[in-house]
Amino acid sequence: MNNSFTIKELLEDKRYGLGLEIIAGSSFVDNKISSAQVQKPGLALSGFTTHLHRDRIQILGNTEMSYLESLSREDALFAIKHLFSLGICCFIVSFGLDVPESIRLEADKTKTPLLRTSLPTDKLMARLLNLLEEYLTEKTSMHGVLVDVLGIGVFIIGRSGVGKSECALDLVAKGHRLVADDMVLLRKSPPNIIIGSSPDVIRYHMEIRGLGIINIKDLFGITAIRVEKQIDMVVQLEAWDPGQEYERLGFDEESYPILDIDFPMVKLPVTPGRNMTTIIEVAARNHILKIMGHNPALAFERSLREEISRD
Repeated sequence: MNNSFTIKELLEDKRYGLGLEIIAGSSFVDNKISSAQVQKPGLALSGFTTHLHRDRIQILGNTEMSYLESLSREDALFAIKHLFSLGICCFIVSFGLDVPESIRLEADKTKTPLLRTSLPTDKLMARLLNLLEEYLTEKTSMHGVLVDVLGIGVFIIGRSGVGKSECALDLVAKGHRLVADDMVLLRKSPPNIIIGSSPDVIRYHMEIRGLGIINIKDLFGITAIRVEKQIDMVVQLEAWDPGQEYERLGFDEESYPILDIDFPMVKLPVTPGRNMTTIIEVAARNHILKIMGHNPALAFERSLREEISRD
């Protein structure tokens, strides 16, 4: 899980095309950013700082710089000193605007990194939000297999050797899509979504005991794989235990927590000759019915009660 990253990491990022340079406070690039939101401190410059968040990147654009220019030298200096005294993690100036020496000096004095980019404010904020979501979102990894079955993200878990990969391979052969095998990277996305993907080094690959490593993309084509998929349900495979009671009617629904989000889970006992692939596919179809507001188990119970009442 990643809760923060540094100004130095922000400067070094090349994927989002931020084009950042540091123009003051360069000795403090180890300052941490811990909020996935960005903010424009327009009202804060006029003295209203109630809703200013110190852990957010603050953007100084045309509006803010023009406002400072409209003030007298004394008032502008007072506003700058007050703003930089609040312990902001960093400021970014957009549009490649010229920055007065008074702002640079205050940034150095208050140990506040001051960055600049030629991007306009709207593009800068959009790219920053995407970057921050990637860096600061809650993450974890789990052993299992993630498959897209009829648009439903099915996360198959269970002990090693229980047959997760074999089930996933059979699902792919039936036209469904592999997302990740063996190790699944999971990240939380607003509002309450978990996205699963595969580590780059094993992406599109599966390990099948007795056969070895296979490449699903090469064997089945581009339509058999997905880079990532939202998780919708969990299927737990377990060896059949004659002494254990298994759900037979579907009234008692279990859940499985991932990053503090509960997902509907079905436990499927594995026995020789049992077609687990078809059962998983039916579980996904049943989940679609529930999403649409139809629960077959509850519908059956209602019909049964009505029949008993008539009798």
